Amino acid sequence: MKRHIIILLLSMLALGAFAAEPVDRLRPRDQRNVLARFDVAKQGSTAVVSGVVGTAEQRDEIVNCLMTEYTDYKAVNTDSLRVLELAVPAARRHAQVCLAVATLRCEGRHAAEMATQAVMGTPVRVLEQQGEWLRVQLPDEYIAWVPESSLAFKTDAELAAWRANRDRYVVTAMATSLTSRVGSEEPVSDLVNGCILSLRYRAGEWLCLTTPDGRYGYVHRGEVMPIDEWAAQPYDAARIERIARLMMGAGYLWGGTSPKVTDCSGLVKVCHLASGIILHRDASQQALNGEPIADWHDARTGDLLFFGNSKTGRVTHVGIYLRDGEYIHCSGRVKVNNLDPASPNYLYSPLSIRRVSTRLGDRGITPARRHPWLF
Repeated sequence: MKRHIIILLLSMLALGAFAAEPVDRLRPRDQRNVLARFDVAKQGSTAVVSGVVGTAEQRDEIVNCLMTEYTDYKAVNTDSLRVLELAVPAARRHAQVCLAVATLRCEGRHAAEMATQAVMGTPVRVLEQQGEWLRVQLPDEYIAWVPESSLAFKTDAELAAWRANRDRYVVTAMATSLTSRVGSEEPVSDLVNGCILSLRYRAGEWLCLTTPDGRYGYVHRGEVMPIDEWAAQPYDAARIERIARLMMGAGYLWGGTSPKVTDCSGLVKVCHLASGIILHRDASQQALNGEPIADWHDARTGDLLFFGNSKTGRVTHVGIYLRDGEYIHCSGRVKVNNLDPASPNYLYSPLSIRRVSTRLGDRGITPARRHPWLF
């Protein structure tokens, strides 16, 4: 995350003299992942920064860039730069999702457009609070608003202990329940693929697991996997295909990012998270990552197909290539179509193709085992 911020800010600051450049030239082009709206004015040998950024880390990187890249500046004044997270109490700057699936929105209100979802155990960074709503950043860098009731707040020490705890389990069943007693049907919470819980104790073939907000119950050990094993999984196109096919027929929901219901890029994220891979959220973001493949005839199972406006190049849809021209995607529902115009099941021709398997570790294709929020 820090490396990305440094590169992004350097690229913005290299655009030209601050006094002559409008603020739009300095802003990140994609504020879905980076919250930074600032301007820089020159007062003698001092750079005066005003505006808003999400984190103290971003502020410090701006200062560092100004002092190291521009010899005209001997000092940097950030008194007029608002750092959102500093207004949040220190004990509330980190949290974890405590629902099986939490819904995040583009604004802090229930009627706002749905942006994304996050599953239980997902760590988040709190950037701002307005009433019951929190603006948070997810491990995939996405920024959105979530109700306070969907989160369990954690101190730095609590999160550090959680990351160091090897007795954590990831749900591998598509859907199950945390039950009040062994073999009971009474749920403490529903669970979906990708949820992370902590071990309380073992009871034969059952595990007593704890949610981030302290509730506990039982899950059969065949429905979960130790987090170290989950994170150590090699890339497996067959597993990605299997998860996608298990969601066949599931309906489309804008912003859906869970096995319950997805949008097109949400389906892609769910399938990769099952293999311990964290992708960027939206199709237009995913299309920037991975190895480019020139022609669909050269595609392999698991490659990502991107669709959209052939005139503008704007990406609006994504699917997962299978074989023989077939691909699986969520368009109205999760279904299989074909890229071959001669096929009776033809639908859409791709604008571009990207291969994830050869670029693990690149920005936007993060193995969970390398993510500092998880380990």
